[in-house]
Amino acid sequence: MRIAALDDDPLQLEMLRQVATEAGHSCHTFLKGAALQQELRRESFDLLLIDWELPDTKGPDVVRWVREQISKDVPIIFITHRSEEADIIEGLASGADDFMIKPIRAGELRARISSLLRRAYPLAAQSVLTFGPYRFLTATNGIEMDGKPVEVTHREYTLALTLFQNRGRLLSRDHLREVVWGHNAEVQSRSLDTHVSRLRNLLNLRAGQPYAISAIYGYGYRLDAPETAEAEEPSAA
Repeated sequence: MRIAALDDDPLQLEMLRQVATEAGHSCHTFLKGAALQQELRRESFDLLLIDWELPDTKGPDVVRWVREQISKDVPIIFITHRSEEADIIEGLASGADDFMIKPIRAGELRARISSLLRRAYPLAAQSVLTFGPYRFLTATNGIEMDGKPVEVTHREYTLALTLFQNRGRLLSRDHLREVVWGHNAEVQSRSLDTHVSRLRNLLNLRAGQPYAISAIYGYGYRLDAPETAEAEEPSAA
């Protein structure tokens, strides 16, 4: 998973990064609220770690902005020295899902991150995932369409699974490259486009189909699906 950490203390940020990476996640660090906000306008993350006291803003203001402008669902953990009940209430009321008081214990942080990610992305733990005519067999990295196996490479499988698990969600190009090739890999932008093009053909994810990959100019890709379209439709009065 892809995590963003915001804290004005470089040593604290390094500790958060280390905990996240040791748990198998990639972690991007930010010293100022404005820097994180700028990145969130063009990048996507699976979880946010946010400090309260920042040089240019307050943590609750950043959280409210995320909930109003970016995502109502991305898990957020407050990490702060503030321990008063009123602060905890304000932090959670601003939109955070959890609240940790410094000094942070690495094991506890790992456990809280894992717990939030399990709740936010429950499909990740299942062995067989079904989406309409598609079945993902996580034990063998296999894909079936209409009951027939589709021959895909490991990277094509990983890319397809990421898109299907995030149906209806905009995923940035860097997010997808990171998931498929790894955090430190140097991958040309065209490589991602080539893999997406192959998936469109292999899995019939073209425009006009019930499941279709849409390219979002200047940002990345989104898998449109029947269930996400229904969720966006207003209910009849």
